Amino acid sequence: RGGRGGEDKDVWTPCTKLGRLVQARKINSLEEVYLHSLPIKEHQIIDHFFAPGSLKDEVMKIMPVQKQTRAGQRTRFKAFVAVGDSNGHIGLGMKCAKEVATAIRGAIIAAKLSLIPVRRGYWGNKIGNPHTVPMKVHGKCGSVRVRLVPAPRGSAIVGAPVTKKLLGYAGVADCFTCTCGNSKTRGNFMYATFDALSKTYGFLTPEFWKPTHFVPTPYQEHSDFLSQSEKVRVAPKAH
Repeated sequence: RGGRGGEDKDVWTPCTKLGRLVQARKINSLEEVYLHSLPIKEHQIIDHFFAPGSLKDEVMKIMPVQKQTRAGQRTRFKAFVAVGDSNGHIGLGMKCAKEVATAIRGAIIAAKLSLIPVRRGYWGNKIGNPHTVPMKVHGKCGSVRVRLVPAPRGSAIVGAPVTKKLLGYAGVADCFTCTCGNSKTRGNFMYATFDALSKTYGFLTPEFWKPTHFVPTPYQEHSDFLSQSEKVRVAPKAH
């Protein structure tokens, strides 16, 4: 539970194999993690790959939720936070806590852990940088259904303020959106948009038809380092 003083809280001691590889700089980019679908369990891994200030976060909604007990109601606060670098990465997190500050802090960590890559493409000719979603994608959460449609350059994001903010964090400049269901439920609306963005890389298009060259996962590649550092960690104490 902490104790008196002791170790410095700012120093990150990784608990997972992925965390140890990242701290030792054996993995140099987040794309290597996504390529092998390695689960990220520590938010410091995300902070390691992004320069300070490049990953922005914003509280999208705070709402009180209640539970009926024998003594009355117990109120807690639910926070939704979006994080993104406006360059192809976005995360969405939710946390419920007794205090607003604790809920926001937990939601930021949850958003970083759920960070996903967003594929961007073109509406017409492939001129300049990718500016829109590469194809029509559809996401859902609860009763809310969100459809993202590619738009020509300069048309900006046509949609609700929530959609504009999320797509802006993902780095999508132009997009048409179509929504049905109870989109007033902002939590589900955000998660439906997030679900649609997460499907952009799951869509097989001709540029991905090339033969796949399989490479060993970072765990296999650096197995010697991992076993070595494991031995160092569990070294017996001198009496």
